[in-house]
Amino acid sequence: MTAFADVLQNIIFHGRRGQELYNRIFVVSAYANVTNWLLENKKTGAPGVYHHITQNQEFRAALQEVAAQLQELNKTYAPLGLDLAVADAFIQQRIDQAQTYLASLTNVLASGYVNSANILQAAREILASIGEAHSAFNSVNILQSRGVHATLIDLSGFDDAQPLTIDERIQQAFAGIDFASTICIATGYTKGTEGIMREFDRGYSEVTFSKIAVAVRPQEAIIHKEYHLCSADPMLVGIDHCRPVGFTNYDVADQLADVGMEAIHPKASKPLEINAIDLRIKNTFEPEHPGTLITRDFVAPEKHVEVITGTDKVVIIDIYDPLMVGAAGFDLQLMQAFFDLGVSYIFKATSANSISLVIWQKDLKPALVPALQAKYEKVTVENASMVCLIGSNIDQPGLLAKAAGALAEAGINIRSAGFALRKVNIQFILGREEYKAAIVALNQAMG
Repeated sequence: MTAFADVLQNIIFHGRRGQELYNRIFVVSAYANVTNWLLENKKTGAPGVYHHITQNQEFRAALQEVAAQLQELNKTYAPLGLDLAVADAFIQQRIDQAQTYLASLTNVLASGYVNSANILQAAREILASIGEAHSAFNSVNILQSRGVHATLIDLSGFDDAQPLTIDERIQQAFAGIDFASTICIATGYTKGTEGIMREFDRGYSEVTFSKIAVAVRPQEAIIHKEYHLCSADPMLVGIDHCRPVGFTNYDVADQLADVGMEAIHPKASKPLEINAIDLRIKNTFEPEHPGTLITRDFVAPEKHVEVITGTDKVVIIDIYDPLMVGAAGFDLQLMQAFFDLGVSYIFKATSANSISLVIWQKDLKPALVPALQAKYEKVTVENASMVCLIGSNIDQPGLLAKAAGALAEAGINIRSAGFALRKVNIQFILGREEYKAAIVALNQAMG
């Protein structure tokens, strides 16, 4: 959204004019860093306005500082046709409304009579909604200034107290719209009784996108990104040594999301998959390229690896106990410890006396290892990386041997490996420092 000039040229107006512009809905996220200013930096954790509220600190100055930043941001879009006076007035009014709501919440919070978690969650929802409302309003204003009939679909619910679910609000917002005569610009944030951030946190824009698609049943749902969905990370293997995937299925998309390479948020992909709505991933900066089409039933006609990916932000936990051998359901209590602490694993391997699990580094909570050590003879935790061979049709003799051989030739030791019966994802657990070399080696071998 920050590169809105490119969005206009490469997405909204590309290859279209007159009535061809219409019959489309655009779901927009906030401009870069805006949600970080409001909540916290997604990558570094640096605090935003929300932090002041959680610490019972004065938040108004920080919120008004964000208002000033957003109005400064508006200036960069004036050359595209944004009416600064109107846009500045809109965001100032929205910030002031939010400040009133948040002041009431903090007063209730200070009373000590209510559950603080619910109050803080409400504050988080209010703050999150501001960024998408800002970018959506600006987008509509710019399009209207260019003579395009554009309709703002503000799903943030700032001006109503209707107890609607997310789905109900979306259905109500789009009811009666003549799509053939307008471009709809919808906020990526949707207010609902279940709380979109409570359910999906920072992945909410894609969830809104998915739910709108289910509600209106489009010919195709398209996500425009800064890059292609590629066969490997071009930053690691080089742009000339990877390619856009082209075609794949939702199962593969889930495998990618499991290791942090999201084509789409996994909770957003399920409604599309269930309703057989095709999803296309396109590179905003290559508008002529068809991108990658994700469907429910696609299977590659030839056996090959579609994506080589992984992560170096994981740890492997090995639980050893001699009482494990032959004991039915021995890992039930082990899984209970993970469940109680809200920790999910992304890889599991077992032997007679040990179980190895891979979890995200960020999920290694201080209480987890002591809880395991209290029940089992030996618990080992090591930094690790995971590399994966993923595809809709990779079940071919010798693939595992070929991949293991490529890693061995690169001097990389495999600490653990595995794949499920369906064979859409072969996983190798390696030392963390070997991640980049492993991606390069596998990409060369599989190419």
